Amino acid sequence: MSDRKHIHGNDDDEYLLHLLRQGNRDAFTRIYERYHKMLYALSYRYLKSQATTEDAVQHVFVKLWEYRADVVVTVNLRNYLYSMAKNYILNYIRNAHTAVVHSYRMAQAAGTIEDNLLEAIERKELVAVFYQAVALLPAQKKEICLLKMEGKLSNQEIADKMKLSVNTIKTHYAQAIKLLRAFLYKMFQITILLIRFPL
Repeated sequence: MSDRKHIHGNDDDEYLLHLLRQGNRDAFTRIYERYHKMLYALSYRYLKSQATTEDAVQHVFVKLWEYRADVVVTVNLRNYLYSMAKNYILNYIRNAHTAVVHSYRMAQAAGTIEDNLLEAIERKELVAVFYQAVALLPAQKKEICLLKMEGKLSNQEIADKMKLSVNTIKTHYAQAIKLLRAFLYKMFQITILLIRFPL
């Protein structure tokens, strides 16, 4: 009886791992189908980018196949893949956002909503992190933030330009600042994980 038939009749993780170590592609495909969505959801929760999330998931499964003969699962396959994804995420954050803690502290220190929030972020690397957060905002809120920070327009000027009321501009900007702080706080939490559980 072929391995493919065996897989359909007995596809528990332990058996799939046994076949995977032997280089069985059907077993690898079955593992991918079983855990792809879980790893995507986990990665997207922290990376907030479809492209980066897909890279994370691809990385996990590429490594799983490359090192299939040496895979040692101490608990279960789900936890093993989860740990692989978490390590990738933490490495990504470590490499791309070394100034996250400082960004968060500066945003928190602002206390109240500031029209010149960008001025509170002076260092170049912090600006890069901040703009990544701005890029994740809903389109209208992002446009308002950029007009205020880059165009240095007043609320009235933005309202005239976007054909919205001044109160609407103020509301969208206030909501945008809250979203930006939430993003920076999430990145801060991930950084704390790095401190507590170094790779």
